[in-house]
Amino acid sequence: MPSDPAPPALSRRKLAFAGLIAAAVAATAVVMGITSRHAADAKLGDWTEAQAVPVVAAALPDTHGQRATLDLPGRLEAYTQAQIYARVSGYLKDWKADIGTPVKAGQLLAEIDAPDLDQQIMEAKAALASAAANLTLAQATLQRGQSLIHSGAISKADLDQRAADAANKDGLSKAAQANLDRLRVLEQYKHITAPFDGLVTARSTDIGALINAGAAGPPLFIVSDTKRLRLYVNVPQNYVPSIQIGTKAKLSVPEYPGKTFPAILQASAQAVDIASGTTRMLLIVNNADSQLMTGDFANVSFELPHPEIAINVPASALIFNRSGLFVAIVSGDGRVRLKSVTISRDLGKEVEIGSGLGVEDRVIESPPDGIASGDLVRIARSADETTTAKVPVTTDQR
Repeated sequence: MPSDPAPPALSRRKLAFAGLIAAAVAATAVVMGITSRHAADAKLGDWTEAQAVPVVAAALPDTHGQRATLDLPGRLEAYTQAQIYARVSGYLKDWKADIGTPVKAGQLLAEIDAPDLDQQIMEAKAALASAAANLTLAQATLQRGQSLIHSGAISKADLDQRAADAANKDGLSKAAQANLDRLRVLEQYKHITAPFDGLVTARSTDIGALINAGAAGPPLFIVSDTKRLRLYVNVPQNYVPSIQIGTKAKLSVPEYPGKTFPAILQASAQAVDIASGTTRMLLIVNNADSQLMTGDFANVSFELPHPEIAINVPASALIFNRSGLFVAIVSGDGRVRLKSVTISRDLGKEVEIGSGLGVEDRVIESPPDGIASGDLVRIARSADETTTAKVPVTTDQR
């Protein structure tokens, strides 16, 4: 049976064609794989480079003048306070007003039993009576001498002696009268009275207590005028020019949490204490309702004057180094610039810039450590996405 050679030749051609197709497919796959790997590597490189650029929060500075307060500790004192001591010695007979008692001017506070003073008054009365009798006798003797001088019964020298004796007795009588008057004045101090309208804030004596004249011991009573109070505060030297006479303030005390009381600055010492670097100032507080107490600790709040337009930045934006004080800003090309600035006022979480910063400067609110001029940064737009400020971006970033 004859054989047919055509089929094997056809099979070889098909096989060769199939091999070419397979090789082309394999080459295409290899090329596509290499191309995709290069693209992935390029994308990874771009992403890595982008991640190496620090992300910062930047914003224009606040230009509204911030109200600032100065809080200082102070101590309340009575507007007028009298420490009352005894002018005569003796024993306390009775007291009429205890602590916390409102009193009027001239009101009796206590009585002193002074037997020694009573005896001195009796002696003074007797001495005055004796001096008055001697004066009467001397004056009568002088009058008789004057009536006899013309008859020559007495000499001129005798008359002069009688006149001198009468003048001496007159002086002794006046001295005795003055001594009695002095003791009568002291006798009035047996009654201790209030010097003005006020409140008895202290009593340190009791019935039967020995009283010594003078201010050797504690006062018998302390009377205070509490309708107005004095409030003393020590103001730091750099704030003194901002707090003028007539400045209004608010004060708070621990016993009234959340409540404030008005006060007004009345006087300044106009001198700086060397030890503390402060100036002592006096404020007046109206206490007509008697809510505040003398000796009370108070927190005083002054509202400092502020400009209508100011440049305020967060305190975290400040950079301190050995070259001075700086603020980092982001320029138009996304690069960092360090600007030297000065501080006008410290407002706590914010500071008021005195010089060195413009209202159009985008300030980095919390610059990372080691940031320097010329560094490239990205400005955070939101919590989920950031963008480079005016920096060329890749196709994938678009």
